Amino acid sequence: MTAIPIARSAAPARLVASFPSSRLTAPPGSPASADLPGAAAAAGAVAADPEVLNRRAALAAYATETAACSRCRLASGRTQVVFGVGNPDADLLFVGEAPGFHEDQQGYPFVGQAGKLLDKLLQGIGLTRDDVYIANVIKCRPPGNRDPQPDEIEACEAHLFRQIELIEPKLIATLGNFATKLLSGKPHGITRVHGRQQETTLGGRSVTLYPLYHPAAALYTPAMLRTLEDDFRRIPELLAEETGVAAQVIQFPTAVPQAPLSAAEQLGLF
Repeated sequence: MTAIPIARSAAPARLVASFPSSRLTAPPGSPASADLPGAAAAAGAVAADPEVLNRRAALAAYATETAACSRCRLASGRTQVVFGVGNPDADLLFVGEAPGFHEDQQGYPFVGQAGKLLDKLLQGIGLTRDDVYIANVIKCRPPGNRDPQPDEIEACEAHLFRQIELIEPKLIATLGNFATKLLSGKPHGITRVHGRQQETTLGGRSVTLYPLYHPAAALYTPAMLRTLEDDFRRIPELLAEETGVAAQVIQFPTAVPQAPLSAAEQLGLF
C-alpha cells in the first residue's frame, strides 16, 4: 500500500484528557460519531490545529484504502472493515483483538457489552472515547467470534502498524493476549504481564506498552474485573510520565457482578 506522509510539529506533548472533543475517525459509510455513546461532534481548538487536521486526513485516507482490503479470508464474510475510532492526536491508544457481531454491523470497535465496560473504565480515569484512539489487531470479524488465525494476523498487522505510525501515541494499552503478543513481540500471556508496562520500538519510535485484560474477559469474572480496574488506575500515572501532564483520577464505583450470558448473547462481547 502507498504510505501517506504526515507532518509532525515540534510542539510539546499534551495529555489526551486536556484536548477538546474531536470528531471520531471512522470507515466511510459508518454512522456519525455523535450517534455513539460518549462521542461529541468536531469542534474547538483541536479541530483547527493544522497538525491534527493533517493527521485526521491521513487516517481518513487510510481508512478508505483499508475498506476494500482483501488480504485474508475474513474479507469474504465481513459486513464491513472496522478500522478504528477516536482522537487522531491521542497520546493513549487502545488495541483490542477483533470486531465482534455488533462491531461488524456498526463499523466501530467496542460497541457491545465489552465496549460499555471500556467506557466506564475510561470514565473512571477522567477520559472518554473522544480523548483516546481505539483499534483492533484484526479489522474484520472472524466467523462466530473465533480467535484470529496466525495467517490472518500476519495479513492484517500492517494496518495496525500504519495506524500507530500516523497517530504516534505515547502509551499503547494492549487489551488481551493477541494485541499484547503482537506488539510486544514476546510469547508471554496476559495473565503473566498485565499491569506491567514495557518499552518497545514500533515504526522506529520508542513507545510504552501497557498490557491489560480484555474487558470481555472481565465482564463476568468479579476478581478479573477488580484487577482490570486496578490496572486502569495506573494509566494516568503512566501518561504523566510520558507527557509530563497529570490527569484527574475518579474513584471507580463498586463492581457489580453480571449474570452469565447465553451463547447467543455472547456474540456481542467483543
